[in-house]
Amino acid sequence: MSLRLEYSSALDVGRARQNNEDAVLIDAGLGLCLLADGMGGYNAGEVASDMAVKAMREHFRQWLQGLSAAPDDGAVTRALIDAAQEANRQVFTAASTVPAYAGMGTTLVTALFERSRVWIGHLGDSRAYRLRNGRMTQLSRDHSLLQEQIDAGLITPAEAAYALHRNLVTRAVGVEPEVVLEVHPHDVEVGDVILLCSDGLSDMLTDPQMAHVLQINKTLDEQAAALVDAANAAGGRDNISVILAKLH
Repeated sequence: MSLRLEYSSALDVGRARQNNEDAVLIDAGLGLCLLADGMGGYNAGEVASDMAVKAMREHFRQWLQGLSAAPDDGAVTRALIDAAQEANRQVFTAASTVPAYAGMGTTLVTALFERSRVWIGHLGDSRAYRLRNGRMTQLSRDHSLLQEQIDAGLITPAEAAYALHRNLVTRAVGVEPEVVLEVHPHDVEVGDVILLCSDGLSDMLTDPQMAHVLQINKTLDEQAAALVDAANAAGGRDNISVILAKLH
C-alpha cells in the first residue's frame, strides 16, 4: 500500500514557562516526524531538543540514501536506533564540554511511515498515539519513574495523575554516553491520525479528551491548534508540542 500523508504541527510556550524547550521536525520526503522535549539549565533544554531532532533526521537521511535495496524490518529498526544514538552522542558531547549546557538532555519520539506501517521510536515521556474510528490508542510507553511504579502496582493510573514526581524520566537523549531508542512497528490504515506530543499536552488532557478535540475539528491545522488551546485552557503548565499525521 502506498501511503499519502498529510502533516501539521503546533508549538506553544504554555501558560507557566518563559521559553519553549520543545522542538518538532517533519520531513515529508522521508516520511519522518520527530518531536523532542528538552530539559536542563537556562536555554539548554531548547538547545538539546533542537540538536536531537536535527541530528537524528540527518543520520537517518544519510542511511536511507546509502541503501541499494529495500531494507528489511530489522534494518529499519537498527537505523532508527543508530540515528537516535548519534543524536545522543551530539547532545551528550555538548553537555559535557560546554559549561552552559551542563546537564541538558531531551526526550524524543519519532514516527517513520513506511509502506503500510508506522515505526514508533521513543525515549522518555513524550508520546505517540493513533486515532482510529474515534478510538485513541497510546502507541508508546513512558520511560518514567511514574510508569515503573504503575507497572509494579505501587500506584494506580488515577493516583499517578496527581503524583509529584510525574516528570522524572528514566531514559533520555544526552544524559548518558549510550542510549537505546525503543522501537516498535504498528499497522496503519487510511483515515488513521498519528499524534506525537510532549507531556505538556498529555499531562493536561486525558486520552478521551484528546480524541474528542481531534474529532470535533476538521482539518489537521485546526486539530493541532485546538489541542494546544485545550491544554492551555486546562492549565498550560508546560510547553506544548504536537505533530499530527493523517493517512489518506
